[in-house]
Amino acid sequence: MEDPPAPQKPPFTLPVDADGKATEFRPFSLASPHVRSFHLAWLSLFSCFFSTFSIPPLIPIIREDLRLTETDIGAAGIASFVGSIFSRLAMGPACDLVGPRITSATLSLITAPIILATSLVSSPQSFILVRFLVGFCLANFVANQFWMSSMFSGCVVGLANGVSAGWANMGSGVAQLLMPLIFTAISNFNVPLSTAWRLAFIVPSLFQSLTAILVLLYGQDLPSGNYRDFKKTENDSKDEFLPVLLHGLKNYRGWILGLTYGFCFGVELTTDNIIAQYFYYKFNVKPSGSRDYRGVFRDGELVFEADGRGVFGCYGAAVWDEREAVGIVGGADAASGLTFGVVPFVTKRSLGVISGMTGSGGTVGAVLTQLLLFSGSKFSKQTSISLMGLMMIVCTLPVSLLYFPQSGGMFCGPSFDPNEAGEHYHLLE
Repeated sequence: MEDPPAPQKPPFTLPVDADGKATEFRPFSLASPHVRSFHLAWLSLFSCFFSTFSIPPLIPIIREDLRLTETDIGAAGIASFVGSIFSRLAMGPACDLVGPRITSATLSLITAPIILATSLVSSPQSFILVRFLVGFCLANFVANQFWMSSMFSGCVVGLANGVSAGWANMGSGVAQLLMPLIFTAISNFNVPLSTAWRLAFIVPSLFQSLTAILVLLYGQDLPSGNYRDFKKTENDSKDEFLPVLLHGLKNYRGWILGLTYGFCFGVELTTDNIIAQYFYYKFNVKPSGSRDYRGVFRDGELVFEADGRGVFGCYGAAVWDEREAVGIVGGADAASGLTFGVVPFVTKRSLGVISGMTGSGGTVGAVLTQLLLFSGSKFSKQTSISLMGLMMIVCTLPVSLLYFPQSGGMFCGPSFDPNEAGEHYHLLE
């Protein structure tokens, strides 16, 4: 008599749906492949944020060495965001074509030498150029969110997106904390200040390269394997890219999310660019002393963006007097987490396109606020911050127009026609 077949061992540690996507989110485990991909995704994006915002906390020192004017600094800030706009737009379709693992690691490896090249700048023009090129690495955000949407089911994907982005965005706060310390530690060895700030950029460059290698070695695009292997089993034709792109671009929800993201995440980016100078010139706080305030401001991402419970929580403000920080409201962080938590529900087939549109909207908003409010001396920093808050209120109002056939919107209920709902949501699936 033959022995009964042994029960088949489940392929995943976490419970999954029919597509193999995890239906539970356990961020403090190492369950493969879902949570392992989560940790690789946020750590890789963390290194990109660290690299991009390793420059602003040292601007008071760099400014004196390179003799930068206020116009040069404003132009450099805008340049860093402009680079991110185009790279994010390209990143979405790239994820649709080759998967988030390859796109994330490739972008990090390409931009890591640019971070190192910051140590070679010798003029305002080269400084602006480097900041433009460094901004490209922020497109890793699109790969991060795409990756989470590929690994986690709809019941937890919003939470996974928010936590992954929130933990990653702490990289900008850690840069505000550590870069002045690294600079100070190097200068304590009797290294000239003009050399010390240049050597400091070795750290973010190496860190970003290391995380890219980890993604390549241990990352996995999908629960069932890598994107390349998955594509081999698909019967889709190669000319399908254009219809996927057009369907994504024609979805009005992507444009509204891009606008909303522009005035929550975009405001965060602008704040990162101006906060160090604000402390330095308003309160005479040196870089080594202001790092705690700026780091706390940005490390609110850990809680606020991961929580992400209200788009209209993006109305935030920071109130300071000349002796201490009075308080910080981190609503913009919560709004960023929520906005990208909605992205996976807009479209399944054109997910990369919608992710790219939304992510690019964030940097467009940063460019607009930096260009209109923080370039030149037309407004004081305090007045500009107040005007930026007013822009946030006005430009996030269109989010009330979002409507989903399955769940409705703010002003009307859901459509109960399953065929119509499926067509709107799945598009070309």
